[in-house]
Amino acid sequence: MSEKFILVGKSLKEIEEFMLNNEQSKFRAKQIYNWLYLKSVKDIDSITDLSLSTRELLKQKTELCSISIKEKQISKDGTMKFLFELKDGNFAEAVLMRFDNRANLTACISTQVGCPMGCSFCATAKLGFVRNLDTDEIIQQIFLIQADTGLKVTNIVYMGQGEPLLNFDNLINSIKIFREQFQVGARRITVSTCGIIPQINKLAELDFQSTLAISLHAPNQEKRAEIMPVAKKYKFDELISTLKKYTEKTGRRVTVEYVLMKDVNDSINDAKELALSILKLKSNVNLIVYNQNEKSPYKKPTKEAIQKFKYILEASGKKVTIRLERGADIDAACGQLSSKMKK
Repeated sequence: MSEKFILVGKSLKEIEEFMLNNEQSKFRAKQIYNWLYLKSVKDIDSITDLSLSTRELLKQKTELCSISIKEKQISKDGTMKFLFELKDGNFAEAVLMRFDNRANLTACISTQVGCPMGCSFCATAKLGFVRNLDTDEIIQQIFLIQADTGLKVTNIVYMGQGEPLLNFDNLINSIKIFREQFQVGARRITVSTCGIIPQINKLAELDFQSTLAISLHAPNQEKRAEIMPVAKKYKFDELISTLKKYTEKTGRRVTVEYVLMKDVNDSINDAKELALSILKLKSNVNLIVYNQNEKSPYKKPTKEAIQKFKYILEASGKKVTIRLERGADIDAACGQLSSKMKK
């Protein structure tokens, strides 16, 4: 039996070709396309402007997605965590966040099964690396979230499991689909990376117009190398220099992400050194209060330490935000995604 044609992820042209090959009109393809990307239809039978015979054909020869929702958890703050089962039996996770008094809905999605980066403070790192997600698997996360909730995702952040820049082609392809087919603006998409320098240079060549977020998490090479193995290959000073060139080429400000961990990287001296290191980098700073998890020895910093750190960075002229903790009670917060159901 031949494999079914997976609809979500296909372009209008690809759906048109499928319909023509099955003796259907191109016009029907446009109807299907709109139901997929503008309405996130839950099933074929819900495409009510198709004839019964056309729907039967689609049910026989197509599937909406190659992945499925295995489990959904809802936090006391309304955050939703989705566990997706992939076609090979592996799992990946995504998170849907709504913030008080904001119309925006932000989805945090994965690009890999597990993660190869080995950051010592991250639960996902403990999974190790299994494989890259393909383009369809990346975008189907958003489709299934919308189909399940009936809500429209307005912002997408590539901050789930995996290092996006190590799945470069599928990352770029998925962003193109989100922009063109899901109608999510470039400025509403953020890609977070540990700092893969050659790929950051590639983004600069592409004149990347979405937001690039850098998981820095330390004020210098020595501390960064202790908690992030990537720093042994891509040195701190070289990364900062690369980011400066990136901002000059794209005209876009980068976001410096910094997880604050008690007695590790949250001191006044750490803040002063960080401020100096990124002083000439066109950037904002997003401070992330460490989310404790069962697999890590690190602790949350004190409220006083957080505020002092923020004050020092602001005094240097940087715009600084403290990321709101969302979904910690269901292990959906930053650094907690660990796909507890594994193959």
